[in-house]
Amino acid sequence: MTAPKTREDLFAFLDSLGIAHKTKDHPPVFTVAESVSLRDEIPGGHTKNLFVKDKKDNFFLLTVEENASVDLKTVHHMIGAASKVSFGKPEKLMEFLGVAPGSVTAFGAINDTGNNVTFVLDADLMQADIINCHPLSNDATTSIGRDDLIRFMEATGHRPLVLKVTA
Repeated sequence: MTAPKTREDLFAFLDSLGIAHKTKDHPPVFTVAESVSLRDEIPGGHTKNLFVKDKKDNFFLLTVEENASVDLKTVHHMIGAASKVSFGKPEKLMEFLGVAPGSVTAFGAINDTGNNVTFVLDADLMQADIINCHPLSNDATTSIGRDDLIRFMEATGHRPLVLKVTA
């Protein structure tokens, strides 16, 4: 297995696509609550990511606005999963997206070369002009335009679903 791409690899890829991005380094944050102190410094939509799977081992990354709630009992109907979903194991998170728990990000698409994960961007989050995601580690936040996030994902071979998955 190849080593996961680094934030430098991510930034070089964004640059190669002509996608503007801005990154702010900060102490590692593991939860939405810990990251709230950064809000004044970083405008835009802030994300929460849920790495889930169904019983047939179909994996999904749900990227939603940080304060949104997702009903894990019913979300499978909206995302096309074969059954109710549960959280994916940290080993699969590393294998497919190249990140550890606490660093989960839509930018993990750059590491999913086998197209193992379906990316779902919540429609409410996508109302924001700027989307903020970890650049493959939780000690920084990268801001990118909403449309550029989709362009990035498509350039990695993924067609993200933009769906209303939050309550």
